[in-house]
Amino acid sequence: MSTATDTATSEKLLATILKSLSDDKAEDIVQIDLRGKTEIGDYMVICTGRSTRQVSAISEKLAQTVKDEFGTVAKTEGKETGDWVLIDTGDVIVHVFRPEVREFYQLEKMWQPMGADATAH
Repeated sequence: MSTATDTATSEKLLATILKSLSDDKAEDIVQIDLRGKTEIGDYMVICTGRSTRQVSAISEKLAQTVKDEFGTVAKTEGKETGDWVLIDTGDVIVHVFRPEVREFYQLEKMWQPMGADATAH
């Protein structure tokens, strides 16, 4: 069960992540509220990079920003190929995709309620 402090921390982490992604020109940034749906995290953020190089760069910068601002080492998977990188910051799970890979997996649809759109920023 999360406390008010945990919620404030995950909200601050989410805001930092969204800013980092926006600063690095990630596209189609979508946040999904996972609270009450799963224990894997409070939020999921999904975004797109235009190339494998941009996907890797966005992911590296995000992991460094989280480490610098929160003292947390994010677990990162997939950075070597740059098609789909998962960054697990604890409370917020971030997926950075190349456009074709994002379209193929359609991850947002798995977590959205039926008939609802995720909140885009």
